[in-house]
Amino acid sequence: MWLSPSRSARRSITARSRCCWRALEGRTLALFTSHASLRDVGSRLGALEAEGLAVLVQGVDGSRRALLERFAQGRAVLLGTQSFWEGVDLPGDMLRCVVIARLPFSVPDDPLVQGRAERYDDPFRDFQLPQAALRLRQGFGRLIRTKTDYGAVVLLDRRVTAKDYGEVLLASLPDARTESIGLDGIGARVRTWCDRG
Repeated sequence: MWLSPSRSARRSITARSRCCWRALEGRTLALFTSHASLRDVGSRLGALEAEGLAVLVQGVDGSRRALLERFAQGRAVLLGTQSFWEGVDLPGDMLRCVVIARLPFSVPDDPLVQGRAERYDDPFRDFQLPQAALRLRQGFGRLIRTKTDYGAVVLLDRRVTAKDYGEVLLASLPDARTESIGLDGIGARVRTWCDRG
C-alpha cells in the first residue's frame, strides 16, 4: 500500500521548502506527486505572502498559463503537480530552485499502471523504477533550460538515500554536485550556491 505523506510529513516539506523560498525571494518551483499534498502545503504559506512573495498553487490560483505568467514577473513560488514536471520553460534568472517533495513513482493501484506492470516479471524494477527515473529527470530539467542556467534542486524524499533503488534514480540525473543538508542549513546553502552565478 502506498500512502501520500502524512500531515506531519507535509509540515516537514513546508518547513524545508520555506527556507529555500525565502532565501531566493521566490524563484522556486515546487513539484508534488499528490494534489492533496500540494494543497496542504499551499495552505500553510500565508506567512510568505505577508512577506511579499506570491504563492501560486496549481488548481487554485488560475490556469497553468496564468500561473507561469505571474511566476515570470518575479517574487513568486509556484507549486505544481503532474503537468509541471515537464514542458515548463523558465530560463535564466526566473527560476533558481526546484524543490521535489517526493519521488515521482506512479500509483501502483492505478488500473493503467497495473495493466502495464503485468507485462513484467519484476514490475517495480522493470517498469515503475525506470518511469520514476524519467519523471525525476524531467523535474530536474525544469531548472536547466539553457547553457547558462544554474541553480539548486532540493529533493526532500529520504528514500533516494535510504533505499537501494535511490542510486538508480540519482544515476538517471545529469551530472551534478550532491549534498545532504539538514533543515537548518538548506536555505543558506541554496542561497550561497545560487549566488555564485
